[in-house]
Amino acid sequence: EAAVPCPPHPTATVEAAVRAALEEDAGELGDVTTVATIAQGTQAAAEFLAKADGVLAGVAVADAVAAAVDPELHVVWFARDGERVIKGQTLGEWRGDARAILVAERVALNFLQRMSGVATAAAEMAAAAKPAVVLDTRKTAPGLRLLDKWAVKIGGARPHRIGLYDYLMIKDNHIAAAGGMREALQAAEAHLGASGLSLGIEVEARTLEEVDQVIALHKDYPHLQRVMLDNMVVKDASKPGGADVSMLREALGMLQQAGCQLETEASGNVTLETAAAIGATGVQFVSVGALTHSVKAMDISLNIVLQQGEGEMEAVQ
Repeated sequence: EAAVPCPPHPTATVEAAVRAALEEDAGELGDVTTVATIAQGTQAAAEFLAKADGVLAGVAVADAVAAAVDPELHVVWFARDGERVIKGQTLGEWRGDARAILVAERVALNFLQRMSGVATAAAEMAAAAKPAVVLDTRKTAPGLRLLDKWAVKIGGARPHRIGLYDYLMIKDNHIAAAGGMREALQAAEAHLGASGLSLGIEVEARTLEEVDQVIALHKDYPHLQRVMLDNMVVKDASKPGGADVSMLREALGMLQQAGCQLETEASGNVTLETAAAIGATGVQFVSVGALTHSVKAMDISLNIVLQQGEGEMEAVQ
């Protein structure tokens, strides 16, 4: 059982992501190099090694890769999802058919490295932005939405909406196309009422004038839960934390003074350097697209040794 449960999704599954990755790797002929060079029946062991410090994520996905390639592979992990690991630490081990290990190696590492990179970034950002809660966005790798958001969760941040289906987010383009904020909110509430859906609504405000509109409108729309205060932070090296948060503070003050009980979310110009200043404003949530769209993969290797006999191993170079 995974240390941190995978977020639910109505159509995407870990197994489907693994199957797609293995199929694109194998093509029509499979691993021709392994078949050509490794004798059938050769047994081996392989150790996962951390080559950088970080937060481990993707253990359950690597397990799914191993199971899909060869259910007989013996899998042991010495670290779990969400654990901080250090460079040089042995994370786990596969034992079994050498051909199966080699076929599964790159796909398992791709998932582990990306998910661990996302989890590490999420953990760093969550710590920097406290007491605000860090959220991810939909800026994920195509086909890997579920795994990217799982890695965010493992790292200690929180997934925002999983897709277009589980939350209404009325942004600037929706407002423009609908003819205004009031019109967009009216249409959203009418749709929820007619469809019987029980979903929350978030509306974007980019200016203090738009914050005033939210204040004037929010009581009329019972599904409206949150206001996104977008791009109200300006990077400024001369300011504490490298950010001018005066506009964000003013917007939060306006909402508080008006007695507006909507949740608040800041987005735009959020970095590890600016996160502390943003979190200190009192905003409740901070959304960060870079957690998944600009991830730096964590360096992890898989080192295979050839089993010569009972208890004897020889490194494969």
